[in-house]
Amino acid sequence: MSVLALAGGVGGAKLANGLAGVVPPGALTIAVNTGDDFVHMGLHISPDIDSVTYALAGMNDSVRGWGVADESWAFMDATRRLGGESWFNLGDRDLATHVLRTALLREGTLSSATADIAARLGIGQPIVPMSDDPVRSMIDTDQGEMAFQDYFVRHQCGPRFQSIRFDGAAAARPSAGLVEALDDPALEAIILCPSNPILSIDPILAVPGVRDRLVARRVPCVALSPFIAGQAVKGPAAKIMTELGLPTTPATIARHYDGLIDGLMVDVADAQGWTDDGLVVRSADILMRNVDQQRALAAQMIDFAAALRRAAP
Repeated sequence: MSVLALAGGVGGAKLANGLAGVVPPGALTIAVNTGDDFVHMGLHISPDIDSVTYALAGMNDSVRGWGVADESWAFMDATRRLGGESWFNLGDRDLATHVLRTALLREGTLSSATADIAARLGIGQPIVPMSDDPVRSMIDTDQGEMAFQDYFVRHQCGPRFQSIRFDGAAAARPSAGLVEALDDPALEAIILCPSNPILSIDPILAVPGVRDRLVARRVPCVALSPFIAGQAVKGPAAKIMTELGLPTTPATIARHYDGLIDGLMVDVADAQGWTDDGLVVRSADILMRNVDQQRALAAQMIDFAAALRRAAP
C-alpha cells in the first residue's frame, strides 16, 4: 500500500511524523505547502518543508514547535549587533539547512533539494514540495496586503485577516513527486493533516490539477480537525476563522473540505451532538503530546481510511 499526506505547519509535521512511524519506509509521500517560502538574507527559506523534515529526522524543537532542538543563536546575535534584519529568527543549526538548500537550488529544483537534505538526515519517507514553481501566499488584512511571513512572523498575525491569494499559482504545476503519489496504483489513502486549512492546505489545492485529482480520487480521503473544543492547538487558525465570521468547529472544517473528503476525525471533546450528512465522522484524543501519540493517531487515521475503503460500494 501507499499513503499520501498533505501537510504544512506544526500540526501537519506532527501527524506526518506519526504516519512515517507506522507506514513502511518508502510507502508514504508527504506533500508539503510551499506558499510560506520566501527569500531572506539571500537564502531560500522553506518553513513548512523544514518543519516536516526536522520532525521526521527527530531533531525538531518540540517546545517551540518549529526549528531545531538545542538550537544556538550566535548568528542572530551578530546580525542584531550589525543592525541587520532580525525579525525572522534563524538559528545556527537551522541556518545550515537554508545555506545548503540555496546552494542546491542553483543547480536543481526544490524537489531535488528537499530529497537531498532528507537523504542526508536519514529520512526514509519521500517529502515533496507541492510544486517546484514559486507560489506565494499573500494575506489581505485591515492593514493592507502582506506577504505571508510579514503577516505571520513580523506582525505576529496581529492584523485582521480578510482574505488570501496565492501569487503564481495559476502558472504553477504540481511537483512530480505529488503527481506520482496521486497516480500510484498502490495508493490506498489520502490524509489531510491538521494543518491550517486556509494557510497550509489551500495553497496546495490552489496548484492547478491538485484539487481536480483529489475530487476524482479512487481512494478514501480523510482529514484531521485542527480544532479541539473551539481552539486551535497551535497557530492562528481559530483567530482567522473568527475574523472571517466562521465558528471554530468541525462543521466549519467539513464545509471547507466539502467534496474533497470522505471522513473527518475530530477530538472526543467535539464528538457529541454533531453530525454531517454524507460525511463519516470519527472521534479520538487528537492532541499529539509526544511521538507515541503521533503514531497512535496516525494508525487510527489509516484505519479510518481503510474502513471507508471497505465500506465503499
